[in-house]
Amino acid sequence: NHIEQYVHAIYRKRSGSPLFTCIDNLSPVVTVEQNFDSLSVPKDHISRAKNDNYYVNSSHMLRAHTSAHERDLVLSGLDAFLCTGDCYRRDEIDAKHYPVFHQMEGVRLFDKQDIFPNDKNFDIFDESMEETEEKQAVYNLEAVKFVEKDLKDILMGIVHNLFGDIETRFVDAYFPFTHPSWEMEIKFQGDWLEVLGSGVMSHNTLVKGGASNKIGWAFGIGIERIAMILFDIPDIRLFWSKDERFLSQFKVDDVINNVKFKPFSLHPPLHNDISFWLSPTFSLNNFCDVVRSVGGDLVEQVSLIDDYTDSKTGRQSQCYRLTYRSMERTLTNDEMNVIQDRVRSAVELQLGVEVRRNR
Repeated sequence: NHIEQYVHAIYRKRSGSPLFTCIDNLSPVVTVEQNFDSLSVPKDHISRAKNDNYYVNSSHMLRAHTSAHERDLVLSGLDAFLCTGDCYRRDEIDAKHYPVFHQMEGVRLFDKQDIFPNDKNFDIFDESMEETEEKQAVYNLEAVKFVEKDLKDILMGIVHNLFGDIETRFVDAYFPFTHPSWEMEIKFQGDWLEVLGSGVMSHNTLVKGGASNKIGWAFGIGIERIAMILFDIPDIRLFWSKDERFLSQFKVDDVINNVKFKPFSLHPPLHNDISFWLSPTFSLNNFCDVVRSVGGDLVEQVSLIDDYTDSKTGRQSQCYRLTYRSMERTLTNDEMNVIQDRVRSAVELQLGVEVRRNR
């Protein structure tokens, strides 16, 4: 809401009404075509992998990003919108990753009159059709630079409105549906934390959305990442906690200005290792998904601590350390061992690995 309020206050139409339309009620179940093809993601792109996504069936999935709605919202006639929703990705287990997260998609389109209102000699399109690191083949470099500045201005405005004076940087990135592309990182607890991806929208997406005469930018903000920095929340699992000691800290009138998370208890972690011979189809994301399905939010982190290949057989073995910690109470070794035994059985059954047990 705070981001929407800022954008509504700063960006207005000539009539005085908000420039950006806000949408937050679209179903998280989308078609594979919406999630990938509408954005011109190549058929063989790694982001389509079953190891990274939650497919419902061959034609539908839980959206991996709110970008899945870009083409359809442009097709509906919107030139500027913020689309917020829950997204789902198989991911590693640590303090900054969770298989469910919330994302805000921002899109703004421009035509020639928006960018070059007083110069008939300039066009947003490039007749040379030469793609470079700075632009898509179809667009004029001056138009791309205009869009880049507008994009980074709104992102810096959002960040400074939320955090005040904070250390940020833009990092060149690659996304199959924007070019050029940038990630924004914010200094958090001594490390750089990625909070959003952004870029100049692929012209192919605009063509599919019936806006072939335009150029535009798009960004996707990770809402939990923003909240972690804003409220000094050290672990993303806390957003799913029902502990009143956590929830009560946010029951105030002005959350943005009055709340910094106060740790209510730091229970000691427990560690347990699991080693296994890999199967041909093994993937870390699938392993983490199985671990999380058994241990739930009691699993704080999964770390690779050893990677070994047998010189005679060529078989590969890996050892992972599972860190267990409850947000609400102290776990016992007996509790952890029960969960660890269930993890061993589940990974053998579901992933086809051969667990190495101590003899």
